[in-house]
Amino acid sequence: QVQLVESGGGLVQTGGSLRLSCAASGSISSENTMGWYRQAPGKQRELVATVTSGGRTYYAASMEGRFIISRDNAKNMMYLYMSSLKPEDTAVYYCKIVTTVGVTWGQGTQVTVSS
Repeated sequence: QVQLVESGGGLVQTGGSLRLSCAASGSISSENTMGWYRQAPGKQRELVATVTSGGRTYYAASMEGRFIISRDNAKNMMYLYMSSLKPEDTAVYYCKIVTTVGVTWGQGTQVTVSS
């Protein structure tokens, strides 16, 4: 089994920045894809960005340029650096990993951007 724990969320003003972290533990296949998703109140969960174990990244069109995803395979960590934050970025941000045996989600971390 794989466990994911997100951290780094909080309250930030418009225009500010935050770095989210996701710590993975357990049986993690060497080939995997990790990603960040977010869910705002009353809305569906949406993709923010993904990164493969080989380092290939993908961003949702609306996120590219302000958000940077990265990972440290040696530490089983994934990060999301968010800048120029807007009130509409307010959401619960979730970490997800897809391995050769399944999919695991984290519990989420709240990001609130005040206007």
